Amino acid sequence: MSSNQVMPFHLAIPVDDLTAARRFYGDLMGCAEGRSSDQWVDWDFYGHQLVTHVAPERLLPPASNPVDGHAVPVPHFGVVLKMDDWKLLAERLEKAEIDFVIKPYIRFQGQPGEQATMFFNDPAGNALEFKGFANMDNLFAK
Repeated sequence: MSSNQVMPFHLAIPVDDLTAARRFYGDLMGCAEGRSSDQWVDWDFYGHQLVTHVAPERLLPPASNPVDGHAVPVPHFGVVLKMDDWKLLAERLEKAEIDFVIKPYIRFQGQPGEQATMFFNDPAGNALEFKGFANMDNLFAK
């Protein structure tokens, strides 16, 4: 599917503690909080709607797949950023002493899909990946 207009996605994920989710997504990640109840919170996740639902029984044990010499957590989600924004986020997370699953680095160097990437978990163990591209036209390059 191709479109000139990018539409926001909606993703609902399980958490076990909304206070911890608010500290992580609100305070650390800088996401604005939207609607909420005592069981869920809507977040403006880089223009997308992320909902953290209290559902500790749905939290999954970690799994991974090998990619570029790293054990990439599965499942995971995140956002593709412009390289300068990615660098600022990486610096903020490093300053906050986030325990990275995969520390920030450049993947597929010298190839059409060259990208910066980093993986880390939220307090409930949901894996996030943030990518950075110097040239967004290479997002789907083969």
